[in-house]
Amino acid sequence: MKPGIHPSYGPVVFRDRAANYAFLTRSTMTSEKTIDWEDGNTYPVVDVEISNASHPFYTGTARVLDTAGRVERFERRFGRRGAK
Repeated sequence: MKPGIHPSYGPVVFRDRAANYAFLTRSTMTSEKTIDWEDGNTYPVVDVEISNASHPFYTGTARVLDTAGRVERFERRFGRRGAK
């Protein structure tokens, strides 16, 4: 790699405030805020709005829309397309 053009890559804690969940990983993101982690070290912390701990797809709370029922209800109410 060319020296001096790449951002520093180091440990960062990502914290999901909605789920009260945090995880330590490596990233090029930085932050002025820091957190004392479980291993006793201090790391920069980045607050995120959503993670796998709070996303509906991963938590199993995702809603599946009944599109077939909606189409049938529309056709009952307004008739089929092209039918006279």
